[in-house]
Amino acid sequence: VYLVESGGGLVQTGGSLTLSCKVSGFTVSRHDMSWVRQAPGKGLEWVSDINSGNSDVTDYADSVKGRFTISRDRVKNTLYLQMNSLKPEDTAVYYCARWDGGMDYWGKGTLVTVSS
Repeated sequence: VYLVESGGGLVQTGGSLTLSCKVSGFTVSRHDMSWVRQAPGKGLEWVSDINSGNSDVTDYADSVKGRFTISRDRVKNTLYLQMNSLKPEDTAVYYCARWDGGMDYWGKGTLVTVSS
């Protein structure tokens, strides 16, 4: 099983980035999937998740609601996080993770830095 995040980088306040999480070893649409972040010197913070199946029910942390959008591509077996109106407090390493009674598989993360 591999989860490989990409798409991070340096962006100015108000900018946008799209993170990708390429998955191998399981089918993204058959599992609940999450994005989690860790800001410098802080603990893990859940950002968003999308449920398994065809209904694509999503949920977001209040801190990102209305600015971030989680989605997945079943053909590419990839999870995405579209991030708009970025703020300096969004600076963090972003991880994708599979949920199966707990977050059992994680990627290594991609760093997002938002400059003020």
